[in-house]
Amino acid sequence: MTGLTLTPIGFVRTTRTDPVDDAWDAETTTIELDGAQFTPDALLSLDQFSHIEVIYWFHHEEAAKANLGARRPRGRADWPMVGIFAQRAKNRPNRLGLTVCKLLKVEGLTIRVSGLDAIDGTPVLDIKPWMSGFAPRGDVREPDWARELMAGYW
Repeated sequence: MTGLTLTPIGFVRTTRTDPVDDAWDAETTTIELDGAQFTPDALLSLDQFSHIEVIYWFHHEEAAKANLGARRPRGRADWPMVGIFAQRAKNRPNRLGLTVCKLLKVEGLTIRVSGLDAIDGTPVLDIKPWMSGFAPRGDVREPDWARELMAGYW
């Protein structure tokens, strides 16, 4: 397999500069699309959706230390060892992040959202409208540690 090249479509602008977990809903974030690539019509009708999915690259140096095996989430001894693909850690093999955010406003090439767990300067790779038809079908299950981890995340 050959390498893969992705070009950011824009960047995150927010007051948070460190990738500290928790309290992400306290942030209102702006995504600025690259005006050299896009015109405002690229966002036409996006404001008809309540939420968007944002795909981004964990660019912070802390995320560069990829974990390819198992670890305890957040290093907590009371949580089980789980593989990197059974968690949403930033230290991933390809360092991709994906978050469903509340869409607040679209103006020109700027998108305002809440609940985006990305720091200032984060390269945004893609944006998609969240559609209920893509939500999980059937029963959803997750381990207790995952629910506990998310208790203060937003």
